[in-house]
Amino acid sequence: MALPKNSNSTKKKVSYISVPSQIINSLSSSSLQSLLLSPKKSSRCTNRFSYRNPRIWFLTLFLVSLFGMLKLGFNVDPISLPFSRYPCSTASFDGEEEHHAVFSAKNDMQSNSSSNETLLLPTEGDFWKQPDGLGFKPCLGFSRQYRKDSNSILKNRWKYLLVVVSGGMNQQRNQIVDAVIIARILGASLVVPVLQVNVIWGDESEFADIFDLEHFKNVLADDVHIVSSLPSTHVMTRPVEEKKTPLHASPQWIRAHYLKRINRERVLLLRGLDSRLSNDLPSDLQKLRCKVAFQALRFSPRILELGNKLASRMRSEGQYLSLHLRMEKDVWVRTGCLPGLTPEYDEIVNSERQRHPELLTGRSNMTYNQRKLAGLCPLTALEVTRLLKALEAPKDARIYWAGGEPLGGKEVLEPLTKEFPHLYNKHDLALPGELEPFAKKASVMAAIDYIVCEKSDVFIPSHGGNMGHALQGQRAYAGHKKYITPNKRQMLPYFMNASLPESDFNRIVKDLHRESLGQPELRTSSKGGKDVTKHPVPECMCSDRQQQEQ
Repeated sequence: MALPKNSNSTKKKVSYISVPSQIINSLSSSSLQSLLLSPKKSSRCTNRFSYRNPRIWFLTLFLVSLFGMLKLGFNVDPISLPFSRYPCSTASFDGEEEHHAVFSAKNDMQSNSSSNETLLLPTEGDFWKQPDGLGFKPCLGFSRQYRKDSNSILKNRWKYLLVVVSGGMNQQRNQIVDAVIIARILGASLVVPVLQVNVIWGDESEFADIFDLEHFKNVLADDVHIVSSLPSTHVMTRPVEEKKTPLHASPQWIRAHYLKRINRERVLLLRGLDSRLSNDLPSDLQKLRCKVAFQALRFSPRILELGNKLASRMRSEGQYLSLHLRMEKDVWVRTGCLPGLTPEYDEIVNSERQRHPELLTGRSNMTYNQRKLAGLCPLTALEVTRLLKALEAPKDARIYWAGGEPLGGKEVLEPLTKEFPHLYNKHDLALPGELEPFAKKASVMAAIDYIVCEKSDVFIPSHGGNMGHALQGQRAYAGHKKYITPNKRQMLPYFMNASLPESDFNRIVKDLHRESLGQPELRTSSKGGKDVTKHPVPECMCSDRQQQEQ
């Protein structure tokens, strides 16, 4: 009995071999022929691979054609090694090895730029990495009692507070903030603060020259009644002047000593408010402080315009760092420190300090060396340079430096420019004539520096001071933008240790600053607590969870 013929056995099975093009390129024609024409086997499958089979000829013709196209299109050398040092290169490396390798790498970069862009960029450590803001955002929700009290305070039109603020622009900012708070405490209308002519710089700028007056009034319209000048009914009133406000006075002290006077005389004049109001105030007054400092005190339109232009020029090539360098002559005189340039410059500072001992700010019994070791002196250009290198700042980083002309001229910045050549200040960035209207306006120049520094990716002050403190709070309120506080007291022993290897110095200094990068820091509410305009958490900023609970 005949078995039925299996239909599957009659079908011809065809196998396809996938061969990488580079392997094909590396084979000679004879090798390719031997690959395609396998030796005959004694099995029944021999007929399938016979040279008479048209499928074999078709496959052979296809591979040979493909090989020819590759050779013509890419100038392939069929005898190049299949496992060369440059597996992606098609060069023969006969004297032009380096050129072809570079060319191939360049082509690879261009072809993969869209998908692997981040992998091709040079790594620069974590210098530009921003700190974790822990979800803190501005939140100035005033209490129901505060809003209720505002109705009666804003209706008051019969008692006025006059304030004269002194010092540099940032020092004046602090006093303006406290003037608003004191007016609120006394329930008085505030006359726009008078800016005292600066004895050092001779700047005669008025409030509206520096700040946006209408914006200032509008933002605080629900908190304090603000007028540009005394009304005609009070012009002839002789104000009671008070010069003896103690340091860190509480709201209770303010009411006890000033409320009866202003109610009786209707006009109260205060001077010298620097650090006169306590840092520890009720929650609503702390929020008002933040509202004045971070929202109401906006610079005038023309200052904002120029400051933003300079910031845009710094930003034109990417991220940038800003430094506040305190190396001016008056800074060395006031801090009781020496620039350490030459004996001649040290003598200039000492002589000026002897002629004007009143300029020395506090701790007059300390020697220069004691001040230096206590971290009370500004960093020099060399010390700033070593700090930046330890923090792994890129050598090609664009750096904006704020501040006045250093004692000794720009030559004293050579240690910094040698390591970081892309160093600019406002005079370098401004076009001819842009700064000319403000040539004798030190407060305007300081405001321009403030704007460019506030918009930078990283900010580092070489010394404390009012500008550094103001920017620390401003950058925190803006989302905790990176702010590096030099740990001068702990760094200095390592600066002075000449035998310490540079690698060890860099590692130690970087470790010292891991917690000083602008992370959220709670303001202490103990005696002598920190300024809320420097540390706005928790009174003026809250986390997402806290906002949801509110």
